[in-house]
Amino acid sequence: MDENPAQAEVLAVLGARPHERPAFDPRLRTELRQGLERRLAPVAERVPDGQTLWVSKHLLSSVHGCEGLFLAQDEEEFAWTPQTARGTVAHKAIELSVSWRGDPSAGELVDESIARLIAGNDRIGDYLGGLGEGERAELHGEASERVNMFLECFPRLEPRWRPVAESRLRADLNDDKIVLSGKVDLTVGRAEGVRAGKVLIDLKTGGFAPSHREDLRFYALIETLRLGVPPRLLASYYLDGGRLQEEVVSEDTLAVAFERVVAGADAAVALRHERREPVLRPGAPCRWCPKRSECDVGQHYLEARAEEDGGW
Repeated sequence: MDENPAQAEVLAVLGARPHERPAFDPRLRTELRQGLERRLAPVAERVPDGQTLWVSKHLLSSVHGCEGLFLAQDEEEFAWTPQTARGTVAHKAIELSVSWRGDPSAGELVDESIARLIAGNDRIGDYLGGLGEGERAELHGEASERVNMFLECFPRLEPRWRPVAESRLRADLNDDKIVLSGKVDLTVGRAEGVRAGKVLIDLKTGGFAPSHREDLRFYALIETLRLGVPPRLLASYYLDGGRLQEEVVSEDTLAVAFERVVAGADAAVALRHERREPVLRPGAPCRWCPKRSECDVGQHYLEARAEEDGGW
């Protein structure tokens, strides 16, 4: 089947000839692990006995943003919303599409996604099962829209590319006191010996944010700790615009992620367990911060933006 221009553009970016795939020092994995454990040792000592610091992309983006929001989200019990459920349903449907034989419609994939999530043991199953007919129809329509964007603009993934959806990554450090964990929306390709070949892809709605690049760098670091060979390429794919933003992975890329993990882990322990005063960094997330009514810095920011933009 012929690709449309959007699909052809993705193929042109993701493909690489053997000579375009960099080789890495086989000692890289050991050096990264030893370096991280050495730098994180003082942090691990401050994690309370019997506890583990789980470092995720969400923790890092939160703690490197507004530390006040990081603590506020820590205090707030997670609850499913139509927005978060829609994203989970759509991602599950896209995961199914990778291995689905034939040419399923977005609606069929979303139907199967919802059925599987309800049948599972996660709390989202209870949430979806409790939706009224109208709420469920609205969620189905919005999730189907996102899945259709993927099917229209992303090329059909061939088995020889070794596509894997929702690929889990994990690195246990410092006697399991600190764990780096993540889940990549989609991976294609594989390493061959010490030569990089894998591409890590995150699917996004909306526009670009700097944290999107940092999320993928974090995943590249865990992949290197796991496998010993970094991915070749990192790519954020923006469904709304059918646009791919990529970054070639180098040792410098991993060094940036390395320092961000160390700084983020240190800050998280200081804020959670040592009661350090949070640094407030106002920005767009102030709009949904649970403490916004109590935060003078956030209120000032929101008022200034309202004046500039004529309201949100």
